[in-house]
Amino acid sequence: MTLLASCALLAGCGKASVLEPAGPVADANRTILFNALTIMLAIVVPTILGALAFAWWYRDGNTKARYDPEFVYSGRIELLVWSIPILVIMFLGGVIWVGSHELDPSRPLASRQPPLEVQVVSLDWKWLFIYPQQGIASVNELVIPAGVPVHFSITSASVMNTFFVPRLGSMIYAMNGMQTNLNLKADRPGTFYGQSAHYSGAGFSDMNFRTRAIPVAQFNAWVAQSRSVGPVLDEQGYRQLARQSTKVAPYRYRAVTPGLFKAVVAQALPPGPGPSQGDGGPQVHPTTPGDSK
Repeated sequence: MTLLASCALLAGCGKASVLEPAGPVADANRTILFNALTIMLAIVVPTILGALAFAWWYRDGNTKARYDPEFVYSGRIELLVWSIPILVIMFLGGVIWVGSHELDPSRPLASRQPPLEVQVVSLDWKWLFIYPQQGIASVNELVIPAGVPVHFSITSASVMNTFFVPRLGSMIYAMNGMQTNLNLKADRPGTFYGQSAHYSGAGFSDMNFRTRAIPVAQFNAWVAQSRSVGPVLDEQGYRQLARQSTKVAPYRYRAVTPGLFKAVVAQALPPGPGPSQGDGGPQVHPTTPGDSK
């Protein structure tokens, strides 16, 4: 319980907070956290108060406290001691059961607008975001329209990793040779911290990205502007991108070879070297001048 409370306090610190949701999935996650906390407090608070009360009542010098060295068993006490934890477990199980089905990562979010498709590839040590409908891509910067659901197709081009934007919702694994799915939405414009939450080698600490939720009209303008800047992401460009590098400034690709993400998932393009093949020292990836914004 102490650990859970500490995690809740720490979640409010730093660049991201699961207790400050900016989307429906994150809001539902926070509700589950608070519900679980409330249920567990029903046993934690009485236990703490009971321990203090017993310590005070059976203190040395209290002549009213009865000493019974022959006491061995009480059915009423056993019933009380076991029934409360069982009820807590049942309530927690119910909350988790309902929440895990309602927040199934692959379950589309209810919306009148069709979802934006974004393909995510975790690399050593950076993130690639491909927009197949728009034909563009970005590195270490995720831009989405506010109020529009987003369907993420996620894979890894190297070791197992995790994709996590705390203020938008659920964390999910990115695995080599596999595709996972995640549905999120930002309710309002804002800039949110995204990160890898699974250690993946020497460059792990810098494997984060910026998520910008902007109005739909501004997103359309960003797409149009992206089509006129940056290199083309083809097979050769991807092989160069897959090389180990750290602290890569965000930049964009004006065009993407169709089917590139599927080729990564199917391993038609070779996986990245992985952290065991290098020390993860800083490397600079060539970018188009002025294309980091």
